[in-house]
Amino acid sequence: MQNETITQAVSERYAKAVTTGEEMCCPTGYNHEELGKFIPEAVLKVSYGCGTPVGLTTVQPGETVLDIGSGGGIDCFEASRRVGPTGQVIGIDMTDEMLALARSQAPIVATNLGYTTSNVDFRKGFADAMPVEDHCVDLIVSNCVINLAPDKLNVFSEMYRVLKPGGRFTISDIVADQPIPNYMIHDKEKWGDCLSGALTLGDYWGGLRQAGFGGIHQVGFIPWRVIDGIHFLSLTLTGYKLPSASAQSTAHYATFTGPFSRVTDEQGHTFTRGIPQAIDATTEQLLLSAPYREYFVLTDSPIALTREDPRWISIRPESVPCVWEGHFALLTGPFVEACDDDDHTFTCGHPMEICSKTLDVLRNEVYRPYFAIINRAGETVTPQATTSCGPTDGCC
Repeated sequence: MQNETITQAVSERYAKAVTTGEEMCCPTGYNHEELGKFIPEAVLKVSYGCGTPVGLTTVQPGETVLDIGSGGGIDCFEASRRVGPTGQVIGIDMTDEMLALARSQAPIVATNLGYTTSNVDFRKGFADAMPVEDHCVDLIVSNCVINLAPDKLNVFSEMYRVLKPGGRFTISDIVADQPIPNYMIHDKEKWGDCLSGALTLGDYWGGLRQAGFGGIHQVGFIPWRVIDGIHFLSLTLTGYKLPSASAQSTAHYATFTGPFSRVTDEQGHTFTRGIPQAIDATTEQLLLSAPYREYFVLTDSPIALTREDPRWISIRPESVPCVWEGHFALLTGPFVEACDDDDHTFTCGHPMEICSKTLDVLRNEVYRPYFAIINRAGETVTPQATTSCGPTDGCC
């Protein structure tokens, strides 16, 4: 199906929803009671998405926020409240009907917030060719929109272009655990349902990395639908346009504390828990980003950690038989690859079948932020205990 056909079909679907009030794909909703205190009902009733815009909680007064696929304007208006009258919000949408609605409500929201004029600018445009200047945005948000774009690599490149160095994104979108088959890709109706355009988690994460982003990590996921054996997930990711490395590096060594026994970062460096490794200024910049800094000790001279060190993190499975229950784990970043204490090697975005013991480990609070867990068992499993298990048996 040609890109123009897809874009037209999606635009027509969302334009129609303005008047019909059709419920679009929405694994999660908004707190209408809270937002209704300053956002008109006309906006609330056409607000669609697959995740709450958690990135908005990081906004500082005076920042510039960009919303890709702004629709009726709900996320833009919430961003407007958070950045304050000195900040700026840009909303981009391709649907005239949505833009007309959002623009008509902007003065009302500004008045409700006590602003003399609206600080929200709604622009007509496409996610893969955004009408936004280079390096002018602090935060990008998007809620279940990028999966609707035919050329997602261009979208990711545009995001990188418009962000300031040090800027960030938080985007919620639908991803799949396996490639979408052609019969679904060529179904116009399923494009509007946020299904046909879904990338695999690995391709989505890899596309963001290819665009130049670093520190790409999960901040939330919800299993959504299973269609013809394909698992669709609502995933929220955050990542950064890392600033240029400082000429004066303050750290020359990094020691990984766990919980994995070994990890490979987005730049291809492999770290073994407890063993200091020399780093350059660029790697230091990456390890200072939010998803890394809690689990790395950065020092001027090498410092090794032992199991007795309180900074050493290790979660081992219980000494009980394992059972297979149909669970699969998907590493969601920021690491390209990670190995646990049972020698399971996880690759970002690739589902790996896990037994009950490994499932319990990955559900621990220190592992949970790194994984999305799905169950592919089509019916209730009658598990058979595995009495002898080890790496050669594909288990622990």
